[in-house]
Amino acid sequence: MVSLADSFLWREIHEQPEVLARLLEEERENVHQLAAVLRERDISHVVVAARGTSDNAGRYAQYLLAAVNRLCVGLTTPSLFTIYRRPPRLANALVLGISQSGKSPDVVEVVAEARRQGALTAAITNEADSDLARTAEHTILLRAGPERSVAATKTYTAELAAIALLSATLAEDQDMLAALSQVPSVVAANLTAGAEIARAAERYCYARHCVVIGRGYNYATAFELALKLKELTYTIAEPYSSADFMHGPLALIEPGFPVVVIAVSGLMLPEMRHFIETVKARQAEVIAISDDPEVLAAARMPMPLSHPLPEWLSPISAIIPGQLFAMHLAHVRDYDPDRPRGLRKVTETR
Repeated sequence: MVSLADSFLWREIHEQPEVLARLLEEERENVHQLAAVLRERDISHVVVAARGTSDNAGRYAQYLLAAVNRLCVGLTTPSLFTIYRRPPRLANALVLGISQSGKSPDVVEVVAEARRQGALTAAITNEADSDLARTAEHTILLRAGPERSVAATKTYTAELAAIALLSATLAEDQDMLAALSQVPSVVAANLTAGAEIARAAERYCYARHCVVIGRGYNYATAFELALKLKELTYTIAEPYSSADFMHGPLALIEPGFPVVVIAVSGLMLPEMRHFIETVKARQAEVIAISDDPEVLAAARMPMPLSHPLPEWLSPISAIIPGQLFAMHLAHVRDYDPDRPRGLRKVTETR
């Protein structure tokens, strides 16, 4: 087997600071143009079309574009467009297709139908010559270079950064833009924890079930980390908000059950601290991704985040320990991190 450091996945995870810096520098003009049209047309809501990892970026957009820009953001149901042939009315919306490859037929069809209806359309993609980029009126390129590992990593954080850049630009908020410029260096700092996370992965080599908990901006992080654990390690990992988990799934908890919690500084931190206390009282084994000393001290397996970011940007850095953990867990289980079983890089769905 190829050594882990020679895998595409390892390389692509460690390319993320460079990718983020390049996107923030080279896509500013495209983002400015899209933001100007959004203001000119007085767009009131956004419809996101995406699948898989890109769908999780859409969850981030739901929180950020709503909280900062006061836009109502929804995730579309592509089968209404491709199978039922009953698309909703999309007037006065931005229809945003997000796809690393730009090749998913259902995402492309949503954007195409939106354009037929006269809605404003945009794409976030890594492929300038893709069907999605050709279909949309505006394109934000991820500038990630080729992504050869099946599990998306650098394109996911680039998608988050593209959404953050759009939000900050639309808000014309210089403090947000200044904070965003710090993201590449913060991500680079969090990548240095690989050795500690590799040791943590050894502890969970035989764990086959877990839940991943986030809330607010990091609800998206819970979904993305759970997806990486499924893709790379074949663990049955279910994502929840901390609030939803209390409405029934709490019954899953038994002594030693792994609960991964994303708990970063911000308005949701008290809620996440309380959640950790609740599951620890039921003897759950808490794995915590956090910048908060109290949370890290309470965890059985702390995964510290260095150089905290504002809560609205934290999903870009909070996923980094999760990516490393999934990669190392796959390695200790002797799975190929670049070629998860039964999966292809581009999945085409209707």
